[in-house]
Amino acid sequence: MEQEIKVTDIYGGMVFNDKQMKERLPKDVYKTVVTSAKMGEHLHKDVADVVAAAMKEWAIELGATHFTHWFQPMTGLTAEKHDSFLSPTSDGQILMEFSGKELIKGEPDASSFPSGGLRATFEARGYTAWDPSSPAFVKDKTLYIPTAFCSYKGEALDKKTPLLRSMDALSKAAVDLLHVLGKTDVKHVDTTVGSEQEYFLIDKDLYKKRKDLVMCGRTLIGANAPKGQEMEDHYFGVLKPKVSEFMHELDKELWELGIPAKTKHNEVAPAQHELAPVFETANIAVDHNQLTMEIMKKVADKFGYACLLHEKPFAGINGSGKHNNWSISTDTGENLLNPGKNPAENKQFILFLMAVIAAVDDYQELLRLSVATAGNDHRLGANEAPPAIISVFLGDDLAALLNSIEAGEKYSAEGDKKISYAHVLPHITMDNTDRNRTSPFAFTGNKFEFRAPGSSLSVAQPNIALNAAVADELKKMTAKLSSASKENLDQAIDELVKEMLSEHKKIIFNGNGYTDEWVAEAEKRGLLNLKSVPEAVPYLISDKVVNVMESNDILSKEELESRYEIYLDNYNKALHIEALTLLDMVKKEVSEGVISYSNDLSDSAIKKSSLLNGSAATYEKSVLAKLDEAEAGILKGVEKLEADIKNAENVENTLEAAKYYHDTILSDMDALRECVDLAESITPGDYFSYPTYDKLLFSLR
Repeated sequence: MEQEIKVTDIYGGMVFNDKQMKERLPKDVYKTVVTSAKMGEHLHKDVADVVAAAMKEWAIELGATHFTHWFQPMTGLTAEKHDSFLSPTSDGQILMEFSGKELIKGEPDASSFPSGGLRATFEARGYTAWDPSSPAFVKDKTLYIPTAFCSYKGEALDKKTPLLRSMDALSKAAVDLLHVLGKTDVKHVDTTVGSEQEYFLIDKDLYKKRKDLVMCGRTLIGANAPKGQEMEDHYFGVLKPKVSEFMHELDKELWELGIPAKTKHNEVAPAQHELAPVFETANIAVDHNQLTMEIMKKVADKFGYACLLHEKPFAGINGSGKHNNWSISTDTGENLLNPGKNPAENKQFILFLMAVIAAVDDYQELLRLSVATAGNDHRLGANEAPPAIISVFLGDDLAALLNSIEAGEKYSAEGDKKISYAHVLPHITMDNTDRNRTSPFAFTGNKFEFRAPGSSLSVAQPNIALNAAVADELKKMTAKLSSASKENLDQAIDELVKEMLSEHKKIIFNGNGYTDEWVAEAEKRGLLNLKSVPEAVPYLISDKVVNVMESNDILSKEELESRYEIYLDNYNKALHIEALTLLDMVKKEVSEGVISYSNDLSDSAIKKSSLLNGSAATYEKSVLAKLDEAEAGILKGVEKLEADIKNAENVENTLEAAKYYHDTILSDMDALRECVDLAESITPGDYFSYPTYDKLLFSLR
């Protein structure tokens, strides 16, 4: 019988966390490390040596034989190079060594990582630098040290470096404003994040038979199953026993690594699920989400599943997102987005609320491009994700409060509203906002939920954008309020809020974001509707975005230009691989199945005609006619896609290539798929070497 796991005994057991540091480090060293993590100060070598020795001994006790600097290059994945602690001695023995220098700095070969032109490919040197604010951990007998990754000249080649810079920028801007408001005890402000992670589980053996899933993460062909998500019976449904076991094992492995996995449930689409953690500091939350995706795949494999993290692995049913719940808190324990019991009198809350609203309005293109990927283009705007138009949802109460401020009227709150569902149930206090699933950026009580990120995305990107935009607005607000006297501060705040409301209320929308009416209304308001990567990414090197990033010391113009090239290049390569994979499947697997079925139908028709003395085989001929039509469309589609791929390969400018892939190659692929799916819907599944949708989505054990 399996031994019961006590969560409190295993939680963080594989993490060199605060508890371990207190126990293993001298008091003065411990204080220095904690201060360094909070304030971003450099650790001296003698301190680093002490930390490294303690960390090594702890890791060895847990079975570690190697260490690695774990970083997040511009591939969107994580990277690691493992070195052993082993050091040979002159007498043929070994020592297990790990120095402060090895802890603080590493030198991986960086030549093959995307750099977007920041460095030549023959320049191999890159550096990893320990991030003491994110704790080290042991996994697979290796000590993992979270690190930033920079070029020889110091340019950011990763997602962690600009995230840390953006957190510093927001902290400084928020502290400056709080000091103007009289909160001089606040020394630091953290952005906190909770990332809800959606994913699909399918049978591993079936997954291996789908070349498109293996190569591209999504199905490129596939007729809809007779049943999809119409009944909505999978949503919050009873977990299948083996899926439940998978989730228990996933929780256990995440908890051991100090990842606060909390909520798990079935999502809307068949075979789709969700996991949500507790809030953490943004930097740690990003690291933990990268780990979560990796461990999901590893644990799924143990149970004979494949975990799909693509934004749209199946057509016709919901795709997967990653809701980025974002808030800001002081080192004194105050959530700056908490309205309190009387938000109308809470000027601090109103100021920070307005800073976020203004940030979303002024930098809507920055938020949109932060979630721009080939996969997410398939998801945004469908009835499962918010539209590509960025807007802010506040709920009725906060909207009424801001309207009263703009009108110069006293806001009269109705007090706590109670709901009674039945006389035997307790009265429940109504929340100050509802959940608007059609809004890309919604206030949800004491935080904002950015619902636009895709499921495979590193949440570093949207948080860099959010932090930068909000920091910029806070700086503007501080500049306007800092000249006001203490006696006139309240009046200055009221005037500033009114001014900002007048300028930025166009971004506030509390209605249904899926309607055509909203698209037309958004255009009237002057809001952007960037539906694809080629439309969104060019804003990354616009003067406005370059200015906000450079003025807050987050990314230089050169670093932004490199990311611009990388994002477009990744998009082009993703679509190129998809197009080639589709052609390969159609020319081999689809054609084989359709031709085989056509031959069998023809044989059947001939036999039937013979038995019926020449009478027509009506059914067979009818199906053959439909198949012939589909085959003609497939042949035409293959020829066009092949020709257009050759054209795409000759487009040198990355943006022009991206536009060509979006406008032409994707259109070719959709047209070809339509013909393939028609043929598949006519042909029995046994004729195909790959599993069809009904098997993929409804075969979980």
